[in-house]
This record gives sequence, structure tokens and C-alpha cells, in this order.
Amino acid sequence: MSTTRERALTAAVDLVGTQGIRALTHVRVDERAGLPRGSASNHFRTRAALLAGVAAWISEQEVRDLGAVLAQPFDDLDGFVDVFSAGLELLTGPYAVRTRARYALFLEAASDPVVFAPLRAQREGFAAWSRRLLETLGARHPDTAVRAFMAFGDGLILHRLTVDPDAPVRPSVEAALRGCLTV
Repeated sequence: MSTTRERALTAAVDLVGTQGIRALTHVRVDERAGLPRGSASNHFRTRAALLAGVAAWISEQEVRDLGAVLAQPFDDLDGFVDVFSAGLELLTGPYAVRTRARYALFLEAASDPVVFAPLRAQREGFAAWSRRLLETLGARHPDTAVRAFMAFGDGLILHRLTVDPDAPVRPSVEAALRGCLTV
């Protein structure tokens, strides 16, 4: 059974991911979560605290949900493509609302270090994971390769979230990865 805090955070992510950052208010969170009025503000006194809580919650949920996928063993380029593609498909499929919320928070929180911290830490961890794998696969310039590969991933995510939710993932990931290895 979910706690009041978890229900509030789940509702907040849903609000931001479906209606945008401006929809995030304590009252709307309570309504969306089916909680008594004032419940969200008991846990998150200010809007800034609510934003910070949502950012941390998204990071926690993504680490949990993607951890199993990203931990799958592989020993070659095709295995990396499979794992990375599976992660992107989750982010833009079953977890699309949460991914939209994360992107909205990235834009909203870029100037707020408290809200931005968990999102940045998660991204830096993912970039470090990607860099190690690109290096293992033979990237000549792993720092350049990871920046390009992360930018590609962001672009594909935005494309699937906004333009073409059914865009094939694996062929694009493979092409981008092969290009990053030659940079």
C-alpha cells in the first residue's frame, strides 16, 4: 500500500507529465491523488519543496525501473544496442508520462540547484555508465562520444514523445553508436 507521500508524488508526476509544470499545485496534487486537501502541503510545504520532491522521486523511480534493464550483461556492440534500446523504449513507452515530467522539470529547474540536483546526478551517473561502455567498445574519444551519444538519446526521446511515438529505436541507436565509436 502506498503512503500519502508516495500517492502525492505519483499524482504530481502525472500532472506535470500530462498537463505541464504549471499544473503542479498542492491542491491539484491532492485532487489527482484522491487525498484530503492539505495532504501534499503537509509533506511539501512550498512549491519549491514540491518541485524538489518530484525531481527526487522521478530519479528514484527511473533508477529502480531502468536498473534491471541497464544491468543486463552484454559483451559486444549488439548487446549494448539492445540494452540501450530497451531503456529508451521504456522511457518513451510505458514511462512516457514520467519522462515528459522529467524533461519539464529539467527546463523549469535549470536555475534552481536544489530541484536540479537529483536530475543532474542521475544524468551524470547515466553518462558515466555510457562513457565506460563506449570506451569498452573502442570509442577513440570517449568524452566526445558520450556527449554525442547522450545528445542523440535526448533527441530520440523527444522525437518519440512529441512527433512519432512508434519511431523505431534500435536502428537509430545502432547507427548513432557506430558513429560515436568513430569520432
